[in-house]
Amino acid sequence: MTVDAVGGVWRYAVDLAGSLAESGIETVLAVLGPTPSDVQRAEVAALRRVTLVETGEPLDWLTDDAVAVRHAAATVAALAIRHRADLIHVNQPALAAGLTGDLPVVVVAHGCVSTWWEAARPRTPLDPGFVWHRALVAEGLRRATCVVAPSESYARTVARYYGLPVQPIVVHNGRAPAPLTAAPMRHIAFTAGRLWDEVKRTPLLDAAAGRLAAPLYAAGATRAPHGASVPVEHLHLLGELTPDGMAAMLAAQPVFVSAASFEPFGLAVLEAAQAGCPLILSDIDTFRELWDGAARFVAGDDPAAWADAIAQVMSDDTERARLADAAIARGSHFTVSATAKAMRTLYAEAAAAVGKSPASTNERVAA
Repeated sequence: MTVDAVGGVWRYAVDLAGSLAESGIETVLAVLGPTPSDVQRAEVAALRRVTLVETGEPLDWLTDDAVAVRHAAATVAALAIRHRADLIHVNQPALAAGLTGDLPVVVVAHGCVSTWWEAARPRTPLDPGFVWHRALVAEGLRRATCVVAPSESYARTVARYYGLPVQPIVVHNGRAPAPLTAAPMRHIAFTAGRLWDEVKRTPLLDAAAGRLAAPLYAAGATRAPHGASVPVEHLHLLGELTPDGMAAMLAAQPVFVSAASFEPFGLAVLEAAQAGCPLILSDIDTFRELWDGAARFVAGDDPAAWADAIAQVMSDDTERARLADAAIARGSHFTVSATAKAMRTLYAEAAAAVGKSPASTNERVAA
C-alpha cells in the first residue's frame, strides 16, 4: 500500500493497515516523498503485520514530469514482487499508470492536482506544466482493477473530470476515536491541516481570527515540501502535533473550524467530531454530504461571517452542546473497522476479477 508522510494519506493508510492486520492481512507500507518522522516510524513499528519501506521515490505532485512517476511505479512493482504481494493498493492514482505485471490494482483517489486546481482556481485553466499529470492520473484510473473515492461528492468529481465510464466506488474514511484524557472545556477555536495548502484558506481563517476575542489555534505546517508558505498574523500556531498532542487539544472540545474549499473527505474534521467538538465548516458538497445536520456551515469568504459564526457557537453553551452531540453521533458512523471491512471486500473482488486468489489466509498486501 503506497503512502506519504505529508498529509491525511498517512493517517488513512496506517489506520487501515492496522485494522487489516486484525484479519490476518499483512501490509507493506511503501513510502513515497518526504521521509516519515521518528514519531511516524514508531507508530508503524508498534503495529503487527505491518512493514514500513522507505522507497526514496518522489510523490507524483512533487515531480516535474511523468518519467519520475513511472520510475517510482517500477520501484513499487518490484517491491510487490519481492514481498510476494497478492494485490497493490495505490493511494496516488498517477502511480498506477506505470505499474506493470498482472497483480490486481486498487486505486483510492484521495485527491489530485487537477481537481484541486479546479476548486482552488476555478476561473483559471490548469497550468500547462501539470497537463502531463492530468494525463497520467487519467491513465492510472483506467489501468486500475477498481477505483475508490472517500466520499460520494469526490467520486462524482473524479468521474466527471476524467470522463470515467463508471463512477468510483465510495468507501468512507474512518478513524478509531482517540482515547481522550478528561480536560476542562475551553472557549477557544481550533483548526488543523496543511495550513500552506491554498484550498485550506488559511488567510481567511487568519483574518477571522483577528476579529475574535478568543484565540483561534491552528495545528499544521505553514510551509510545503516544495517551498510554498502562507503568512499568518492572528492565528495561534501550534506547529505539527503528534497524535498525542492532537488528542490533548481535542480533549478540551474547542470549536473546530474548517474553511476548506476542496476536501475529498476531511479526516481532521472526523477526529474533532469523534472528540465531541462542535463543527463549523465551509459550505461545500463534501461537508454537506458527510456532516449536514451535525455542523454549522458558513458560505463564502467573508472573514466577518466566519468570525461571527465562531463567536456565536463559543458563546452559546446550549448550541455548542447540541452541535457537539450531533458531531459525536455522526462521527460514530465513520470507523476504521468499517473502512477495512469494505476494502477487504474490494480486495477480494479485485483479485477475482484478474483471476488471482490469496496465497493463504495470511494475505499480503503491498505496493
